[in-house]
Amino acid sequence: MKKTRFEAFSDGVLAIIITIMVLEIKVPHGERFSDLKGLIPIFLSYALSFIYIGIYWNNHHHMVSTVNKVTGGILWANLHLLFWLSLIPFATGWIGENHFAAAPMALYGAVLLMAGVAYYILQSLIIKNEGRDSLLAKAIGKDLKGKISPFLYATAIAVSWLNSIVSGIIYVIAALIWLIPDKRIESATRQNKEAGDD
Repeated sequence: MKKTRFEAFSDGVLAIIITIMVLEIKVPHGERFSDLKGLIPIFLSYALSFIYIGIYWNNHHHMVSTVNKVTGGILWANLHLLFWLSLIPFATGWIGENHFAAAPMALYGAVLLMAGVAYYILQSLIIKNEGRDSLLAKAIGKDLKGKISPFLYATAIAVSWLNSIVSGIIYVIAALIWLIPDKRIESATRQNKEAGDD
């Protein structure tokens, strides 16, 4: 499979995931701003999930830009990632409808944790396929963010049974860690291109 088709398929699935999430926000019966009050938990859960999907889309795009050859293993690993990401709208809707209750918050964390694991598997397969001296391997380095995130998700899952709001704060912190622009792959790509031009 050509890399462009692989990336286009992934982009399309992520776009559908976002569309499904926004369609879950039902228009209230009423014409006053006060009628929107009941939608606040739903909107907050949507906003957080939108940010997470955006983070995955951004990082997936940069990661795929380093790929020279798409193998069958990479295709299946990518589908594995998309499977977990496709569950985010369900978990998001459950959170919003139940005002950040413990079980929905735990499920949300489990989905995020598994998506993180799936992303790591995809990243590892690409590095294995491209080689330890590949552009992606050099750009990832020690991958501190990738190691911190699963710990945060697991912590948030455990905490959700004690205090679901604190659990939500941990999910926000994990998102903020990734929201800060990560220039590793962009920098490695630029350096590789400059080295090739010399």
